[in-house]
Amino acid sequence: MTTASNEDIRKPKEASLQITGMTCAACATRIEKGLNKIEGVKIATVNLALEKTSIKYDSSILSEEDFEKKIESLGYGVVKQKAEFDITGMTCAACATRIEKGLNKIDGIASANVNLALEKATIEFNPSEVSVADIITKVEKLGYGAHQKQDDKEQVDYREKAIKEQKRKFLISAILSLPLLWTMVGHFSFTSFLYVPEFLMNPWVQMMLATPVQFIIGKQFYVGAYKSLRNGSANMDVLVVMGTSAAYFYSVYQAIVATGTHHGPHLYFETSAVLITLILLGKLFEVKAKGRSSEAIKKLMGLQAKTAIVIREGIEKEVPLEEVMIADIILVKPGEKIPVDGEVVEGTTAVDESMLTGESLPVDKKVSDVLYGATINKNGFIKMKATKVGRDTALAQIIKVVEDAQGTKAPIQRLADKISGVFVPIVIGIAILTFLVWLFLVEPGNFTQALEVLIAVLVIACPCALGLATPTSIMAGSGRAAEFGILFKGGEHLEQTQGINTVVVDKTGTVTHGKPVLTDVYTATGKEEESFLSLIGAAEKQSEHPLAQAIVQGIQEKGIELGNVQFFEAIPGYGIQATVSGQGIIIGTRKLMQQYGIDIQGVLPMMEELESEGKTAMLAAINGQYAGLVAVADTIKETSKEAVLRLKAMGIEVIMMTGDNERTAHAIGKEVGVDAVIAEVLPEGKAQEVKKLQQKGKKVAMVGDGINDAPALATANIGMAIGTGTDVAMEAADITLIRGDLNSIADAIIMSRKTMRNIKQNLFWAFAYNIIGIPIAAAGFLAPWVAGAAMAFSSVSVVLNALRLQRVKLEK
Repeated sequence: MTTASNEDIRKPKEASLQITGMTCAACATRIEKGLNKIEGVKIATVNLALEKTSIKYDSSILSEEDFEKKIESLGYGVVKQKAEFDITGMTCAACATRIEKGLNKIDGIASANVNLALEKATIEFNPSEVSVADIITKVEKLGYGAHQKQDDKEQVDYREKAIKEQKRKFLISAILSLPLLWTMVGHFSFTSFLYVPEFLMNPWVQMMLATPVQFIIGKQFYVGAYKSLRNGSANMDVLVVMGTSAAYFYSVYQAIVATGTHHGPHLYFETSAVLITLILLGKLFEVKAKGRSSEAIKKLMGLQAKTAIVIREGIEKEVPLEEVMIADIILVKPGEKIPVDGEVVEGTTAVDESMLTGESLPVDKKVSDVLYGATINKNGFIKMKATKVGRDTALAQIIKVVEDAQGTKAPIQRLADKISGVFVPIVIGIAILTFLVWLFLVEPGNFTQALEVLIAVLVIACPCALGLATPTSIMAGSGRAAEFGILFKGGEHLEQTQGINTVVVDKTGTVTHGKPVLTDVYTATGKEEESFLSLIGAAEKQSEHPLAQAIVQGIQEKGIELGNVQFFEAIPGYGIQATVSGQGIIIGTRKLMQQYGIDIQGVLPMMEELESEGKTAMLAAINGQYAGLVAVADTIKETSKEAVLRLKAMGIEVIMMTGDNERTAHAIGKEVGVDAVIAEVLPEGKAQEVKKLQQKGKKVAMVGDGINDAPALATANIGMAIGTGTDVAMEAADITLIRGDLNSIADAIIMSRKTMRNIKQNLFWAFAYNIIGIPIAAAGFLAPWVAGAAMAFSSVSVVLNALRLQRVKLEK
């Protein structure tokens, strides 16, 4: 008994912290290593893209405060949120103390202070661990009331602050660097016609412009390099600091040497300033991309109803969503969102669950049927009992799956980052060795010559081309892809797409249009089609059901005038009955016809054949006699079959996955030509199916358009969202296919392959310049200004090679 109890106490707890200050994969690795060294930590992982850490730890010896201190000691920050709440129901100091103690016990709350006199609570908490709703619920469980102060409801997004800060730095850096760039361009013989003001050629003016860029704007690179070196590693910050500092300090040295003389010194102030400016521009794009990673979660949460009408003690009362409790009776009117998960206790209706299941057809609901939060009540007044609230609802579970899937994605270690860890110490070692050899062996005592050779080695090894190799190709490749309607959310996704060998496509809204249309009309012998459709269309026009609307739209497109309706009644789950132009109309299922004793035996084979094709067939009777049937279906997009054939020709397996029934799914799959069909899959199950494919060694791209696809999009190696679908799917995915055309899947894979080939070419040339140039510089045959020119040429060649991607043509 005692052992079991201890084991239960020692069961690892989980903590999630939002981190600020990371710049590259090396930063994430550094924090990860630091956290994993703490005694009591089972495992700690850091996700660079989401800027989050997930930690499993022994809560008997550690708390979240320990992790915060460790992260801060490594030179990074942890995001905390502060909010104030009005507290009601307190009568004495004991009440305030009770609330304070209760809140401080919640995981994720750093501090809670309750002021009895002002009747308010000030709480500092970790938004990744606890929400405002959790805080309010806890206070209510303690027997008091809590309402967040209105001023605190709009929290400043720390990412927005980071974007503004990066933008400000970039603009200042660009303004200071522009005159320096002007002087550099004016140096070339073929640009000698350009006017360059004389004062800009003054070394001290150039130093005044370059110094703020180097040490104020560029401070973040020095800090990053220091943190990296302090922890025994080297990242791109070290390369940037090394290259820009070599150029800057050599220029300062040349300016000092030239003082009082008449010769023009070789200055490289523009090299350091322009490089820092370009890197800041890249950082700005990076911060923006990171900021978008949480939008999927925000949009999912935004789907929830904000309030609910609860019936308590016989009185209807509108309350905030977070105040809804299990077993509450809730009134839901037509057109309103279902606020929480529950079951119908009174009334009948049809509910649009498309945002949850991806299926366009509404689901009929009667007493005892299950309802899901955020779905839409289409046409009936119902009362429901809440069975799941807060984090237990289906939508909240989907949000959790998306968060978990995104959190487990390892950041891609770029080739340049991997090599830089070895490249930097090697170059520094060569530079120092060269300096010592020249100072003591080649030209003993000639410090100036030894220093110039050392600087020449550092300048030729400046990581300009290495730093530009990947981002310029990614910018050019993703820019060209955007012209074809393919939006890559980041370079890592563009990089991963090349390896895809299995594509999983959702059915509704992806392979198909996602909207039912009238496809077939069959009339009984002796019935004239136009008059039949006139009566059917008039009856169905009274219904709010999407299938009815599809029938009416199809009939109106044929130019048929609808009859006059005298009576209409919807029969939930079965169909409708109406009186049109004096004639009795019944439209609906087999069971409805049987209830009214209508003979339909002769038409059943045709109905079954239509259903085997994935269509929904409805029978119609006029004046008690079978009169015909109409069928509606979600039709296949014109380009779907062509796109599937194209992917298969590229050697890629194509699988269709849907929540729809087996018969409809296989009918659609067969027509389109996919390799396999996975049907009747729930939203949570889609992510599991993707994992099963990955466990077989497949590199999976998931293509979808609905909220139900979001977990699978996040779980797949690459998630592709159809641009005509929901915003949530597009935010959860790595790539958005704006045109809604499945041909874009093949286009995305081709652009990825071409871009990665281009990056490898760039890296080859970037290193070729160093491999050839460093020995020449070390031998003293390369003056620093020549090394600088070679370095600039290497950068130009890399950029020009990357720009070739802008002329890529995609042939279908």
